[in-house]
Amino acid sequence: MKQIHHNILSSLALTVTIMSAAILPSCASIDNADPYSGSLNTLTVNVVWPEGKESLRREGVTVNIEDINLGHGYTSATDSKGSVQVRLSNGSYRVTVSDRTDEYLFNGSADRVNVVDRDVTLSLNLIGSRSGEIVFKEIYNGGCTAYPQEGTYQYDKYVILHNNSREVQYLDGLCFGVLDPYNSQGTNVWVTEDPETGASVYQDFAPVVQAIWQFGGNGSSFPLQPGEDAVVVICGAIDHTVQYPQSVNLNKEGYFVCYNNVHFPNTAYHPAPGNNISQDRYLNVVLKMGQANAYTFSVFSPAPVIFRAQGTTIQEYVNSSDAIIQKPGSTVDRIAKIPLEWIIDGVDVFYGGSSNNRKRLSPATDAGYVTLSDIYLGHTLHRNVDEESSASLGFEVLMDTNNSSNDFYERTQQSLHE
Repeated sequence: MKQIHHNILSSLALTVTIMSAAILPSCASIDNADPYSGSLNTLTVNVVWPEGKESLRREGVTVNIEDINLGHGYTSATDSKGSVQVRLSNGSYRVTVSDRTDEYLFNGSADRVNVVDRDVTLSLNLIGSRSGEIVFKEIYNGGCTAYPQEGTYQYDKYVILHNNSREVQYLDGLCFGVLDPYNSQGTNVWVTEDPETGASVYQDFAPVVQAIWQFGGNGSSFPLQPGEDAVVVICGAIDHTVQYPQSVNLNKEGYFVCYNNVHFPNTAYHPAPGNNISQDRYLNVVLKMGQANAYTFSVFSPAPVIFRAQGTTIQEYVNSSDAIIQKPGSTVDRIAKIPLEWIIDGVDVFYGGSSNNRKRLSPATDAGYVTLSDIYLGHTLHRNVDEESSASLGFEVLMDTNNSSNDFYERTQQSLHE
C-alpha cells in the first residue's frame, strides 16, 4: 500500500466506484440506531478528498461510526457535499471512511472522537494510496494450547507474504518490522488527539521498534511469482508439532526466518533453524535497538509492516542523523522513523480481550484494524480472497483496500497446520 502524492493523483483521470467499509461484523444504519441513554449530540463528518480530487466528493460514500466503549457500530452515507450528520449519545467514537477508484484507494480515520454533551464537527481528510504489490496474507501471533501437555505455547509465530500483482516481485532487500507500541493496548506516544474533537493526529513516519530485518539476495535471488506466497518465520523455524500437535511445522524448504543468535540469543524464541532452512534465507538484522535477547512480536496485537528504502539504502538511512530517535518519556527505548511512503503493507491488529485498543498505523497504511479475539487458540488473521479478480487474472488475488477491517478475518486454525 503505497501513499500517492497529490500531484500524481491530480494528473490521472479515474472512474469512480464506491466501497462500503464495515468496522464491525454487523453494522446497523445510523438511522436505526437506538440511543443508549442521556442526551443526544450531533456529530457532523465532513469528508475531505485530497487536493486535486475534490470532484470525488459526492452522495453515497459510506461513513462508519463505532462506539469504542460499547462496541456498537453504525454506517451512514454522505450527502452530495460529502457530509453526514448523525445523532449520538455521549461517548467516544471511531470514525472511518474508505473510497476507491479503479486504481487508487482513499482512506481516513479518526480513532477517538469525543462526543460528550456537545455537538462536534469533524473534518476527515482522506489520504490517497495504491494497493501493495506484496501484502501480508496471514499473521499468526496468538499461539496455541500445549496439548497434550498442560499450558500454552507461543514460540511458533509466523507471517505469510503474498505477491498480489501481475508481475514477478523480488523479496531481495525488502524490510520487515513492527511498530511501537508492541501492543494495541499500550501507551502510544506517537499518535495524539485533537483537543477539540479527539480526532487522531499521526506522525509523518512509522515508529519501527527494536529491530529492522531485511531479506538478503543480489536483487533477483528471491523471486515471487504472481499469486505466490512466502512464509517468514518470526521465531522457531523448527517442527513444533513434534511436541505440540496444535502447532505447525515451520522447518520446510523455502521458508524464511528471522534468526540472528548474536543479537537475539534466547533459544526458547530462537532455536537454531531446522535442517530444511537454508542459511541464505535467514533475514539480516539491519539495526537492533534495545537490549532484549529475543525479538518481540506481540502475542496479543502486533502491528507489522514491510517496506523498502527509496532514494537510498536502508543501511545508509539508519546511519543518518535523524533516522533514529529516543522514544519520548523513555530513557532506553529508541525507534526508527520509517517514512510512510516507504511502506508497502501494514496491518493494525487489535486484541479482543481489551476495550482500550488504539490505532498505530496511519490511514495511509491501514485505515482500520483486525481483531484477534483471544490468544492461545491456534487462530490466525487471514486476508480475504478477491474472487472476481482471481477468476479474471487466473491466480489468487487478495483483498487490499488499505483497510484491514475489510481485508482480513479471524481464521480458526493456522493455514500451515497439517
